[in-house]
Amino acid sequence: MSAHESMEQADQAKEASGENRRIALLIAIIALCLALSETLGKGAQTESISKNVEASNLWAFFQAKSIRRTTVQTAADQGKISLAGASDDATKAALQKQIDDWQKTAARYRSEPETGEGTEQLSERAKHAEEERDLATAKYHHFELASAAFQIGIVLASATIITGIIVLAWISGLLTLAGIAMTALGIFAPHLLHLP
Repeated sequence: MSAHESMEQADQAKEASGENRRIALLIAIIALCLALSETLGKGAQTESISKNVEASNLWAFFQAKSIRRTTVQTAADQGKISLAGASDDATKAALQKQIDDWQKTAARYRSEPETGEGTEQLSERAKHAEEERDLATAKYHHFELASAAFQIGIVLASATIITGIIVLAWISGLLTLAGIAMTALGIFAPHLLHLP
């Protein structure tokens, strides 16, 4: 081997080494993006599950309050029937007081703004928790797609080092940009795209 050939090989090795360093840097950047999207995705998934449990609990509480209200209202209606058949004034007064108490209780079960535990307030709280759950779920789907793009990008960038096919690095870079876009959509506009 001549000196000229060995210098050419050394130059090619330096060039390949520089190219590999750039690809390694690309992989490191994609891995950082992947870590961020995975962290955001897990946070959104946890929030989605938490809000789903909260909404379920609120709807169960709503249902229990509705049953109580219906029972008390039925008792008040039955009391009205008994009141019509009562003969002495003391019995009528006692029945009327009980009917009034039952109706107040039924009204309190329907709306109790002080505690937020009337059926009207509970349904509003449950709907709000469902909206928050849906928002967190939408974010989660975007972060998952971003993570997939980053993972595929890492694989393609790694394949570039092995095969030397530079187009794989370009595709990897495009996937990274797509992943960044999906992450940004997940953060700022999760309802812009309707994902499954």
